[in-house]
Parts: sequence; C-alpha cells; structure tokens
Amino acid sequence: MTSKHPYDMIVVGGGTAGLVTAAGSAGIGARVALIERNRLGGECLWNGCVPSKAVIASARAAHQMRNSARFGVTAGEVEVDFAGVMAWMRGAQARIAPNDSPDRFREMGVDVIQGEAHFTGPRTITVNGQTLTAKRITVATGSSPALPPIDGLASVPYLTNETVFALDRLPAVLIILGGGPIGLEMAQAFARLGSVVHVIEAGSAILAHDDAELTEMLTPCILADGVKLHLGTKATGVAKTANGIAVETASGDGKSLTIQGDTLLVATGRKPNLASLELAAGGIRSSKQGIEVDAGLQTSASGVWAAGDCVGPLRFTHVAEYQARLVVRNAFFPLSAKANYSTVPWVTYTDPELAHVGLTEQEARELHGSAVRVWRRPFRDVDRANTDGQTDGIVKLVTNARGKILGGHILGYGAGNMIGEITIAMKYNLSASKLADVIHPYPTYPDGIRQAANEFQKSRFTGLIKDIAGWFARR
Repeated sequence: MTSKHPYDMIVVGGGTAGLVTAAGSAGIGARVALIERNRLGGECLWNGCVPSKAVIASARAAHQMRNSARFGVTAGEVEVDFAGVMAWMRGAQARIAPNDSPDRFREMGVDVIQGEAHFTGPRTITVNGQTLTAKRITVATGSSPALPPIDGLASVPYLTNETVFALDRLPAVLIILGGGPIGLEMAQAFARLGSVVHVIEAGSAILAHDDAELTEMLTPCILADGVKLHLGTKATGVAKTANGIAVETASGDGKSLTIQGDTLLVATGRKPNLASLELAAGGIRSSKQGIEVDAGLQTSASGVWAAGDCVGPLRFTHVAEYQARLVVRNAFFPLSAKANYSTVPWVTYTDPELAHVGLTEQEARELHGSAVRVWRRPFRDVDRANTDGQTDGIVKLVTNARGKILGGHILGYGAGNMIGEITIAMKYNLSASKLADVIHPYPTYPDGIRQAANEFQKSRFTGLIKDIAGWFARR
C-alpha cells in the first residue's frame, strides 16, 4: 500500500536530531511523518545524557556527604541505596520524557509511526508494510556502542551504555574498557557509590581529544576517588570465571595483568546505526564512519538529508540538535547554510568537570606555531572556588599574539556552565580583550574567565605602550 499524499518531510529516527527536525518541519506547516522503531527520545533520554547525569548526581551527593566535615558539618556514616539511586535516575527520565512523547508530536501534527524503515527507492520508504513517499527525507538513526575485537568478549556478559542503567545491584568490582568520557564518568560515579573500579585504556592518557595539560590535572582527581587507572594497557582477552569475569591485559612495557571483576562495562566508542536502512536503494552513500553528506548535510541522494550520530563528526546531543536545525533551514528555504564545527563545545561530567571548545594548545601550536599564546587562571585564585572548597581546576585560554581566541578549556566545578561564555566569544570573533572587559557578579566562577583574559591585557602593557601609560600616570 502506498500513501496517497506524499509527505513534505519524512524523518527516520526519534532521537534528538529526528525530533528537532520533525518539530521544526511541522512548525513551518509541513506535513511530517516521524518513524522510530523503539521509543522516542533516543540515546540521550534513555541510555546517555539523562540517566548518566542522574546517576552522577547521586554519586556526587554521596561524595559531598562523606567530605562535609571540612565545612564544619558532620553527616555520619553514608549509606548508598542503589535501588534508590536507580529510582532517582528513572524519575529524571520520567520528568523529561513528556517533551519527547508521541502525544506531544501528534499534537504538533506529526504522524508518529513505530516501526523499522527501509529505503525502497528515491525518497521512498517502507515501514510496517506501507510505502511512504516524501518530497524530503531526513535520516537520523543515531549510533550504538562499538565493540572492540577482544578474544572472548562475545562469550561473556558485558554492559554498554544501553544496558548499564538497567542494573539492579551495585557492582562489587566494575571493570571498564575505555578511558573516554563515558568510561570516566561511570568510573568515578560507581566508585563514589561504592564499587571498586578498574579502567583499562590503551592510550597513554585519558580523554585523548581534550587539552593534555587539563587531562593531566584531572587524572589525580579520578584516582583520589579510588578509581584504578590502567593507562597504556590493552585488553587482550576476556573470560568468564566462577565469580564473574577476568580480563587479560598487556601494557606497553610488556607486562601482563589479569583483572578480576563481577561486572564488565564496554565504553570504547560508537558506530552509526545504518544496517537495516538499505540506503543504497535510496541512492545514499555511506561508510563505516556514517552517512556521507555535504556541508549542508544533504546526502548523495537528491532531497535526502542526514543529521546526528549517524553522520558525525562529533557525536553529541547538542551537535545533533544543531545539525537538525540546519537541515530544516536547508530543506525548506533557499540559500543553503553550511555546518561549522569549529566552535562546538563539549563537556566531560567528571568531578571536576572538563569543558572544551576550539583548539587545544597542541593543536593550536601545530597550526599557528610561535604565534600561540596561553593564558591561565587556576581555580585556587578564584574567590568563589575558595569559599566553596572547589579549588581543583583551571581556566585556560589559547590565543594568537593579537588576542584572537583559538580555544578555551576549563577544568573545575561547573565548567560545563562556564564554557558557553568562551564559545560565544569565539563564534562572534570577540577577542580576549573583550572577555577581559566583561563584568561578572562577585563572587562567581565565570569571573575566572575574565581573570584569565586579563592576563592577555596585562601582557600588552610593555615597551612603548607601557612608557606612554607611565607618562600619563606621572603627569
């Protein structure tokens, strides 16, 4: 059966990119169908951002209670009710889920269809035995955990981000493969909740895509919570034991170690969800990295766009939303806009948080050489951090010699809430001088950004400029 009237837009996938595309299209009066094989809300709501941050909140509460004596407050023995932690997490999902519910989208005029979509021709999709056609189609099918090629992994029970939030008991010994954002966030959280945690990371440092100076500062903070980091170490084999799981490892210096645990979490990356779409039938090219798109997010097929994790290059919820808004603009209006990822911020929600936008210091020096300047303000010199006892961290600005901001990096309490100020400055080409002129309420953490930028200002008062300023001062 073929639909009598083609849609203006069919969206395949009900995660962030798909929901924003569907809502945006319906909002301008388009006839929209939204196809999702599972639940609306996607990775972020059910397996990613929302549940992980809720568990982190519980872990942070336990940590703060254990360390409250320094503030003159004694909390006594701290007990973690893991069932209560998971109930809090599910409650957070329930509070947010109505925003992504089928009923809400049907109220917008969107036809919500549950089923698995397959391309059967140009701008033609089959779902539940029905053939749908559209003037425009957007593919937003997201991503799923990528499993590493480790001997024995397929024969043992393991968790990914898709299953870890279904745990009904706190692991006694949790082994995590991967020292990226997911691995580290869960490592610290479960350690604070009471698990013994091992993290196995093949690289020589954690968080390879972040600024090396700040990840080096973060590492002892993770260790302080009891997490055992095995850096420069590869998992070479996994086996089931009478008491749980054994992971065989090999380090770069040739040493081998067997790590025993009762629970294994695999957090070694993501892969795009493309297998069941039959993209070739729709004339859509793809690779292992995802669907191939141009700068405007249009695929190789006329009238078909793609957004979110199935595209990349940065698999974040906020990037999926940005791409979806760009798709709506380019699909329905003239003068196509191009995606620009140069000022995309991201945050790793450890404690302290690590926030990033633009180039790292190393990347900047590789591109700009001796013109690069670095300006820092440690959190220990920020008054609000001292009043709150949150002095671990630093604000770091990377600029050229004239103060153009090339990158911004913040390690510290609330870094994720601070990085937006630097992001705005970079997006709208505001220099470090402009950041130095911003007035913040006192005492607040973002004033550390102004103070770092002020280091650039002070550096300018040398030579003739300093002499002239001194002459005016002595008049």
